[in-house]
Amino acid sequence: MKRQVRPELLDTLPPDDPRAVRSRHDLRRINWWMRNHVIMARALQENLGSEPRRITELGAGDGNFLLRLAKEMSPHWQDVDATLLDLQKNSSAETLASFLALGWRAEAVVADVFDWTPPGDADAVIVANLFLHHFQDAQLSRLLQKISQNTNLFVAIEPHRFTLPLLVGKLLWLIACNSVTRHDAVVSIRAGFAGREISALWPDQSNWQLTERRAGWFSHLFIARRRE
Repeated sequence: MKRQVRPELLDTLPPDDPRAVRSRHDLRRINWWMRNHVIMARALQENLGSEPRRITELGAGDGNFLLRLAKEMSPHWQDVDATLLDLQKNSSAETLASFLALGWRAEAVVADVFDWTPPGDADAVIVANLFLHHFQDAQLSRLLQKISQNTNLFVAIEPHRFTLPLLVGKLLWLIACNSVTRHDAVVSIRAGFAGREISALWPDQSNWQLTERRAGWFSHLFIARRRE
């Protein structure tokens, strides 16, 4: 199935729209079910020699994914600065305070990822969860170029593209996800990745170790680590 990128309903709704609020709640359940935070934690542990000083999530949404990751990693990583980057202000004060209780400091930054100016710390880790699939290849190539210039390690978890995306919509109906979530899940899978499609767009491949594979039933893992 060829990759198809189309608008998702959640991206077009105001943050306080009841359908958007419900869909973000659905996504927290789906992320837990997919265990993406566990997949991300394992990838970071395997590719970092020591705890990072800073970790930035692109397309962070309400911050719940990075908070789950912080809960997973806080027994091993302390004094980490977390940046939640998103186009809309979705992270609550309560979520940011929850990071502090874990020994992390979190900041929500509202910006377009293409206009965002990273702190310029190559030791900072950049992660993304269900974000890259929103972009056509030309945009994604630009984004990966920017990421490669501002980190030594980038990890992304995306939808794994397969031939029966409508099946997922039916399964989500069984666990009471709303119409926005069911619609967007099908769109996400059709825009997802298979094989080494992200690796093919990564710049300067000779200086990076790239790993790309399916992870779990529905996730696609991409890791870019700068060679020493």
